[in-house]
Amino acid sequence: MRFVVYGAGAIGGVVGAHLFESGHEVTLIARGAHLAAIRSNGLRLDDPDDSVVCAIPAVASPGEADISADDVVVLAMKTQGTADALDALAAVAPPDITVACAQNGVANERMVLRRFARVYGVAVLCPAQFLEPGIVQAHSSPTPGLLDIGSYPAGFDDRAEQIAAAFRESTFESVARPDIMRWKYCKLIMNLGNAVQALSGLEAGGGELLDAVTAEGEAVLDAAGIERVTPDEDRERRGDHLRLRPIAGERRQGGSTWQSLARGAGAIETDYLNGEIVLLGRLHGVPAPANAVLQRLARQSSIDRRPPGSFTEDEILAMIGH
Repeated sequence: MRFVVYGAGAIGGVVGAHLFESGHEVTLIARGAHLAAIRSNGLRLDDPDDSVVCAIPAVASPGEADISADDVVVLAMKTQGTADALDALAAVAPPDITVACAQNGVANERMVLRRFARVYGVAVLCPAQFLEPGIVQAHSSPTPGLLDIGSYPAGFDDRAEQIAAAFRESTFESVARPDIMRWKYCKLIMNLGNAVQALSGLEAGGGELLDAVTAEGEAVLDAAGIERVTPDEDRERRGDHLRLRPIAGERRQGGSTWQSLARGAGAIETDYLNGEIVLLGRLHGVPAPANAVLQRLARQSSIDRRPPGSFTEDEILAMIGH
C-alpha cells in the first residue's frame, strides 16, 4: 500500500515524512519552489526534538505518480485547490482508488465522492507549519498529531483500519471511526477562529469576535440539524497527545490561514470554513454576519497579499455592527 500525498504543505509534508520515516512507500505531489527544493535537497522535517531530511520521491502531478488501484491518495491541499486536483487525479487514476481527505472543512469529501467511490474523511489535529520551500515543521512531539479516519459519509471498513494502523506506525494517534463527519464538523467550528487570527494577528482570539463567529456557527449547524461531537468528547479524545514545544527556540507562529497570508499564497480556504457557515446559514434562514465579514476580508486580503494582522478586532467588530 503506497501513500500518494497530494499537497505536500504543512499537513501533507508532515504526514508524508512520518509515513516515509516509518518505512511506508510514499510519493509526494507538490509544486513550484517547494517541489524544486524537495527534488534537490529532500524534504526537511523539523520537530522539537530533531530534524531529518527525507529523500521522498516527489512529482508535479498525478500523471507523473503512476497511480495504481492499491494506492491511497491523501488529499492535503487547501479546499480551494481540491476541484482542480480532482480533475488531474480523475484523468489518470483507477476509479476504485482510495481517496482520504486530510483537509479542513467539510466540503472535500462530497467533491471527491462525485469522482470516486472509496472516500474517507480524516479529522486532522496536527500543529504543523510550512513557511519555507522544502521545510515543514511539526510542533508536537513525540506524537505529531491525531488523524482519525472513517468512511464517507459514514461507517468504516478494513481499508480505514489499515490506514489508521499505518498512521499509528508513523507515530500519529489514529483510530477508525464510523461517525467521522461528526468530528470534522466539530473541527469546523474550531477553524472559524483561523480567520480571526489571520486578520487580527497572533495575539487575537478568545474575545468578542471569536465568540461571535463561534456562536453563529453553532446556531447555523443546529438549524441545519448537523450533529457534531461535544467539547467534552473532543477534550477527551485529545487527552495529552498534543504537546506543543518550540523548534530551535521558536514557537509555532500561526495556523493554516495565518500561514497562507504570511506566505503571500494568493489563495485562502476561508470560503470553505467561515464560508461554510455563511452558506448553511443562507440555506436555513440563520444570519451569520460575523462569518460573512471574515470570509470577505480574508479573501480580499489574500488577493491583495496583505500580511497577517492587517486589521484590529475593533475594526472588524465595527464592520459587523457590534
